[in-house]
Amino acid sequence: MKTLSIIYWSRVCLGVIAALLNVLYDFFLGLNTSSFLRGLSFAMLIYVLTYYVYKRLFMTKVEKPSKVFSTGVGAYFIVWVVAWVLFYTLTLSLLGLL
Repeated sequence: MKTLSIIYWSRVCLGVIAALLNVLYDFFLGLNTSSFLRGLSFAMLIYVLTYYVYKRLFMTKVEKPSKVFSTGVGAYFIVWVVAWVLFYTLTLSLLGLL
């Protein structure tokens, strides 16, 4: 696999993981509701942290340094929103709050 493909698909997977962690965090703290802005902030934090990890790992393997930051940004946030809504709805229905 090429370097940019690895970055792209790992960010897609991280979008799902970030959404799951956000919903679990909210409900284990007993908040009974999940704030979209709090979740978006959490997703941005994870994205920025992975940027620094990927920068160290892949900076010498890509032609433009900006590609490490921009690869998969759209897919990450779209997958995060879809997964967040899915996990949030499933959690609410399992708890009988829906």
